Amino acid sequence: VDTKYILERLAEEKPEGVENESVEQVVFADKILLNKIDLAENEDHLKKIESKLKSLNPTASIQRCKHSQINPNDILNIGAFE
Repeated sequence: VDTKYILERLAEEKPEGVENESVEQVVFADKILLNKIDLAENEDHLKKIESKLKSLNPTASIQRCKHSQINPNDILNIGAFE
């Protein structure tokens, strides 16, 4: 998820019968990458985002990253469908 815009995207009101895709992606995720953390206002803002994400999906792990840099071992072969 994009640190700068995720709270706005999660709060977007959609027309009746249309799902908020951002919410759906978070709800069904096995792992959430919180990207662009360098654009956050401060640590409290990051914690607020993480709290919102956890309220939607308490079982998904959240990993912070900048410029989408992440160890591939953290997201590949995690056995989510086993």
